[in-house]
Amino acid sequence: MSNWKDRVGAAAAALGVALLAVLPPQPAPAQIPTLGDSSDMTSTTERKLGERIARELYRDPDYLDDAVLDEYVHGIWSRLLAAARARGELTAELDERFAWQVLLGKDRSINAFALPGGWLGLHLGLINVTASRDEVASVLAHELSHVTQRHISRLMTQEKRQAPWVIGAMILGAIAASKNPEAANALVTGGQALAMQNQLNFSRDMEREADRIGYGVLTQAGFQPQGFVAMFEKLQQASRLNDNGSFPYLRTHPMTTERMADMQSRQQLVARTAPAGPDLVHAMMVGRARVLSNPGVDTLRSYVNDGQALAAAKPATARDVTAVYAAALAAANLRDFTAAGRLAAKLPALVAGDAEAARLAGLLASEIALRAGDPSRALALPEAGARRPELLLSARAGIERGRAAQVADRLQTWVALHPRDAQAWQLLASAYAAQGQSMRSIRAEAEAQVAHLDYQAALDRFKAAQEVARRGAPGRGDHIEASIIDTRARQVESLLREQSLER
Repeated sequence: MSNWKDRVGAAAAALGVALLAVLPPQPAPAQIPTLGDSSDMTSTTERKLGERIARELYRDPDYLDDAVLDEYVHGIWSRLLAAARARGELTAELDERFAWQVLLGKDRSINAFALPGGWLGLHLGLINVTASRDEVASVLAHELSHVTQRHISRLMTQEKRQAPWVIGAMILGAIAASKNPEAANALVTGGQALAMQNQLNFSRDMEREADRIGYGVLTQAGFQPQGFVAMFEKLQQASRLNDNGSFPYLRTHPMTTERMADMQSRQQLVARTAPAGPDLVHAMMVGRARVLSNPGVDTLRSYVNDGQALAAAKPATARDVTAVYAAALAAANLRDFTAAGRLAAKLPALVAGDAEAARLAGLLASEIALRAGDPSRALALPEAGARRPELLLSARAGIERGRAAQVADRLQTWVALHPRDAQAWQLLASAYAAQGQSMRSIRAEAEAQVAHLDYQAALDRFKAAQEVARRGAPGRGDHIEASIIDTRARQVESLLREQSLER
């Protein structure tokens, strides 16, 4: 079955996370200067190349748009971006022109990668092995620094003979290869491909620079520097145990004693902060990531058994919270909604005193109830100032309960502020369809395709909406909608022409 690793696996290796380190060892300089920007590739070209690759990631079955996990990762990511701006690492030009989006993949391998144009990929497997959000932030800060320092475009500049679309194909080949050697052999063959791959590997100076700048961004954003060191220690231990393929991050970011020592020495310069207690929110997200990374039925059952075996009376640890959260979601995936409800009911007591964790516990209970056929809990979620998980969950419940008009009003407001939210557009399409508003429904489907960068599919839907408008006798509201559709269709046609010229 095609998945994130089979379809796009060979690509991040070549570019995003810096493939196999094939450069010979180099002595470490006493002080690492900023490498500077020696790229001939414009930021616009790099953004377009990144979009071409991201479009394939969006199409992959292992791409995951989970509102709860996305919100959690975005909360970390937005703090890092703000810190990079404050430090001057993220220039105004790159801030405006690059995407700065993190895409989640359900793959259980431990991996993350940066792509051209400010796109990042993060596997759920990496979240699974972390003990705190500081560790997740350390990986994202490192990848962010590869992008802000233009490492990717500089590497592509080294191979001026290759057109950007050829490089993009190499990246897509390499993302698949980082986790599937057979896919690598099929997609990356021949001496020319190997040479290309070698030229796209991050140099050791670039890795050190990403460590150094990433560390500064991490601490500027308010994350604990121990997160960087703890993540390095985990990767170094895995490296010593001979990576068996579950740590592709090690092949693309090889651990060295020098890098480890540098992070440890930097940590000594920062005052240690006493831990504030277990990070229960992160513990819940680890549990969610484990279940959503598509384990087998036997593994799901083991999660349920682990959660049911916990005694509710003892003081909760982060591990307990992870186990119960994973057990409740796993039971729901096994369609044992009775057990799922009982397990979810354990969470409020385990996370008492942590408002955000309590919110996530309530969301999980509402999600389980909706999947069990009872949308009442989701409908009771707060509407005022609703965050994305609440909005999307209550929208599904509202459509099921015949409240499509109310759902459409809320989603219209949301997509006006968040036009790249494909899932919200798709729900809006369902809400319009439930009201018999075909033209608006098809237009919303088209916007969902635009959000995923599939301009050809979007244009097909816009043309279908135009045909509905031509056949009908629109009133004033529909006439305005038809005008919007015509305008959007022309804009998407222009984007498609640009793509064809790039080839």
